[in-house]
Amino acid sequence: MKLLVDAQLPTKLTEILNNLDLESLHVNELPKGDETSDKEIIELADQQNLIVLTKDFDFYHSHMTLGKPKRLFLITTGNLKNRQLFDLFRNNILVIKSALNKSTFIELNNEGIIQHE
Repeated sequence: MKLLVDAQLPTKLTEILNNLDLESLHVNELPKGDETSDKEIIELADQQNLIVLTKDFDFYHSHMTLGKPKRLFLITTGNLKNRQLFDLFRNNILVIKSALNKSTFIELNNEGIIQHE
């Protein structure tokens, strides 16, 4: 399982995820970088079996109505300092890994992880 981290999330998050043994790639590492469209992100994710990690509700709506992207990890914490976001991942990494193995759609909020579907 590999995560594709959307552009509005900090690139440092990919480093943290990789250090937590959760392979990830940031959109900025793609040829078009943060100019990569949502459609292109979805296509790449579905072709390469990547999980889109995002705060962007456009991906949520697309996942719920069209089933694209096939796998979604949505962050619904609202605005947080990066350090708080990183700590949420560090503190919940075991639950996150388990949820990613079981669900096609998971959500990280201020309380923890919610598995959908």
